[in-house]
Amino acid sequence: MLELHASTTQIAALAFLGQLPNAVVALPAGALSDRYPKRPQMICADVAAAVALVTIPAAAMGGMLTIGQLYAVAVVLGIAKIVHGAASISYLPVLVEPHRLQRANSRLGAASSVADSAGSNLGAALIGTVGAARSVIVDVLSYLVSAFLVWRIRTPETTAPRPQGRSLARDISEGLHYVAGQPTIRTVIAALSTLGFGLAIMNTYWAYYLLAVLKVTPTAFGVIMGIGGVGSLAGALLAPNIASRIGIGPAIIVGFAVSPLAQVPLLLAGPGLRWQVTLALVLAVQLFWATASGTSQRSLRQIICDPRFQGRMQAASTTVTAGARPLAAAAAGALVLHLGVRTTLTVGALLQLVPVALLLLSPVRTMRHMPAPPPRTALPSAREGSS
Repeated sequence: MLELHASTTQIAALAFLGQLPNAVVALPAGALSDRYPKRPQMICADVAAAVALVTIPAAAMGGMLTIGQLYAVAVVLGIAKIVHGAASISYLPVLVEPHRLQRANSRLGAASSVADSAGSNLGAALIGTVGAARSVIVDVLSYLVSAFLVWRIRTPETTAPRPQGRSLARDISEGLHYVAGQPTIRTVIAALSTLGFGLAIMNTYWAYYLLAVLKVTPTAFGVIMGIGGVGSLAGALLAPNIASRIGIGPAIIVGFAVSPLAQVPLLLAGPGLRWQVTLALVLAVQLFWATASGTSQRSLRQIICDPRFQGRMQAASTTVTAGARPLAAAAAGALVLHLGVRTTLTVGALLQLVPVALLLLSPVRTMRHMPAPPPRTALPSAREGSS
């Protein structure tokens, strides 16, 4: 974007287009992942992302890169991520037995934390060395490696038989009705959406608040984020042990409850090293519990969800959580104009109390062990279902 001398409006438009598929594509992607074999969808999504991304360095080397092309790539990449996510998250219960599901999610969460941290550092180094456009080639290779690894999976998959002529809209509607009729799944998704909305309001100005108001240097900001990443990694690795010790329901609720509490030091903080150390430690604790809770609630939803609705259940969660982020950013902008940054952050923190109340009033509060999965209906193999 710097090389193209993009305006702030163009940068905002690019960010918006990258998030748009969360609200528009998630539900159809979830229905498709329940209707057809998931592994081919994951491979196609990875290849599509790689093809879209490789056009950036190709155009840059030819001097033809434009902001319009970046817009198109952002949309294609967003769609590919949604399709891959809907298929991969609902694919895990196919690969792993229910009693191993939480540990599998734990390891995936740990791998994701390491990848996010290492990827950010590697990306910054590559941009400084070879430039922004050429550094995208490494991202292209990562998608191709992902496609190859998914292709190597040989676990048989089952798909539900679909009546001839049934529309995708009917499948989506059926999935939404299923989610709405499951008290635990419905409540957890509602909690996730309200937590995500509150966090999105705060995240809109969180970095600005630290850098501009609290006078945190860019280096110190990076250190704070790095320490937070360590907390996230630890939370992912220890999630099964935490759930085993205090119960799956309390583990989920504590993770949600820590989030608003962790905002208190931020709202009270001032400039200086002491506060920076405090904020780094608090962020590590917050991300520790957020990741541990996230791993537990995802495993809970996967276990109790009917296998025929795994993709649509996850798609409903993606739609109401990630799809609300642009609305939260707009709300944050309106609040800042009238109330200022600190008060806007306070509103975001207070909104994070709502999901805690929802969970305390739900069946999740009394859960100490993972419930038994629903009976698995005998389904034809993917090869039979697609023949």
